[in-house]
Amino acid sequence: MKYKKYFRKTSFKQKGVGDYFLEEIRKKKPKVFLEIGVFHGVTSRNVCELLYEIHGKNFKYIGIDLFEESLENENEIIPSTIFKNPLKQFYFKYIKKQNPYSIEAVRDLLKKFKDNAHLIKGNSNTVLQKIDMEKIDFIFLDGGHDYDTVMNDLNLSKDVIIKNGVILCDDYDLSYAPGVKKAIDEYVEKNNFQKKILLNNRFALIEKK
Repeated sequence: MKYKKYFRKTSFKQKGVGDYFLEEIRKKKPKVFLEIGVFHGVTSRNVCELLYEIHGKNFKYIGIDLFEESLENENEIIPSTIFKNPLKQFYFKYIKKQNPYSIEAVRDLLKKFKDNAHLIKGNSNTVLQKIDMEKIDFIFLDGGHDYDTVMNDLNLSKDVIIKNGVILCDDYDLSYAPGVKKAIDEYVEKNNFQKKILLNNRFALIEKK
């Protein structure tokens, strides 16, 4: 299965990154998938398509995002939601009449999987505390890139690793977000987990030793 961009913005801009990401998921064949940091929902749709290919309707996708531009943490990094492509600007403003970075627009993109996909609007620092993490078997962590945010997300996801699930972290060695690497390295060492660095430092996969 090839990674599709669905006429929206995605952080997987470089050729082959999306395909590599999907192959990592295929290896694990998760049934309950959690994505922290949904953005425009492109990864969400690709994940749902892949899990449907593997499990049919017997899977669950959960996506968490702020789904808004404003941030309380001034140290946080948020990718630009503005399209440079005028055709995409026109399409969403006048045809879809949607803000692609809204929970409504992402739900529309995932409507094919409305019985399997569940979106939650809110801060992961709060939302993760309300989720039964023991039922999750794969987390894609691509939310806030501040050290404290990443560390909090990882700490609240510890049960996933303990129950033999995995956490795949994006932007492991991002030059302008050093807090991501610092948090992951400290978390793995503290908990005696295993860390695999993938695709030229793009991803970090965390699992039990």
